[in-house]
Amino acid sequence: MADRYLNFTGTAPGRFLTRRLGLPQPAPLRRWSAEHPSLDGPLLQLTAGSSALKGLDEVLARTGLEPGAERPAAVVLDATGVADVGALAEVHAALHPVVRSVAAGGRIVVLGAAPSATDHHQAAVQQGLEGFIRSLGKEAGRGRTVTLVRLAGTDSAAGAESTLRFLLSPKSAYVSGQVIEIGEVDPAGPEFGAVDPAGPEFGAVDPARPLAGRTALVTGAARGIGASVAETLARDGAHVVALDIPSAQGELAQLAERLGGTALPLDITADDAGERIGAALRSGPDGLDGLDVLVHNAGITRDRKLANMPAERWSSVLEVNLAAVLRTTDALLAAGTLNRGGRIVATASIAGIAGNVGQTNYAASKAGIIGLVRSLAPRALAEHGVTVNAVAPGFIETKMTAAVPLFIREAGRRMNSLAQGGLPVDVAETTAWFADPGSGAVNGQVVRVCGQSLLGA
Repeated sequence: MADRYLNFTGTAPGRFLTRRLGLPQPAPLRRWSAEHPSLDGPLLQLTAGSSALKGLDEVLARTGLEPGAERPAAVVLDATGVADVGALAEVHAALHPVVRSVAAGGRIVVLGAAPSATDHHQAAVQQGLEGFIRSLGKEAGRGRTVTLVRLAGTDSAAGAESTLRFLLSPKSAYVSGQVIEIGEVDPAGPEFGAVDPAGPEFGAVDPARPLAGRTALVTGAARGIGASVAETLARDGAHVVALDIPSAQGELAQLAERLGGTALPLDITADDAGERIGAALRSGPDGLDGLDVLVHNAGITRDRKLANMPAERWSSVLEVNLAAVLRTTDALLAAGTLNRGGRIVATASIAGIAGNVGQTNYAASKAGIIGLVRSLAPRALAEHGVTVNAVAPGFIETKMTAAVPLFIREAGRRMNSLAQGGLPVDVAETTAWFADPGSGAVNGQVVRVCGQSLLGA
């Protein structure tokens, strides 16, 4: 459903009226397209603190943005060397003169270090950066986004390259006010697809098609966000196995044919779903060899306040949204179906972070996904060479949200820093960043795709 309010505020009368009444003035967001794959404008690089991040110049040079200070489309502030309150003042000094000059729809990315366990002064100011970027994200306006990328356990920018490519592009249009932690570089190494600046002869992947030669499974793929995820992963070169319930077989087959992928009609709640997925990947007509990307997108809602919720409505949501994810993941990891260097991306929700009236079942299931990610991520990487992350969508414009009553729908759209709903492709682009072979240093993260919703953390 079209956002009529956003369209109205783009007219001269709309701008005048909403300004006079103090109403939200959302700016249209520009997403990625083949015709416009990059931000429009230069990149301004700044530093605060006593030391600079190793390799940052080289990484930023590969984002495709030219350096420049005039009306920048993106600002990257290296604050990894900020270790005391005096140095924190340098963050203000660096951004204060330029924040208004950032182009509409631009990006501000602050790079921070992990808070120290032994230096409480450094820990205090590095944690201060989190409050800083969340507040700046609410002030920035005009479709600008603000993000903190925290490099944990490393003093090099190498592991952050795929993340900076994502954040400094139109693909991250609905991701703001987030803190993303970057760990050590992927232990799987370049043979599993890490972007290598030395060139193709050393196993580098094409940033435009990073998933070429890889297989991705997307559950709940027949429509909505799942279909968008499948399309985006296919755009990035993956062979997509699209899974959904047998009753959606028609839509599923059409999607798979259009993407050159494989349709797999299957009830993900079946006790042997993991084994059947593994068998399909081993014996499929497309000659697939294991799985490189597993996207848990399938989900349902059965809303009702707890006092009015029968057991069936509770159990059906927990079964699809959480139990099936746990069973399937365990089965595929145990069977070795997920290749080393693989990616697991699950779908949480801001309902699992902030709660929502009438959704105790749904919120419990999505909070459970967050628990799964935090617990499994370090073990899956150590034992299987597989990363585990989650997207947490906010208000996304789908057929489901189009059926929400008008005033609730409008509240959902406006109660975020970008003052509008997101699109399924926003969730898909974030999923594709997690799935990127170069994202091996991104593990155990839950990133909200919510335009910096005012709900929750």
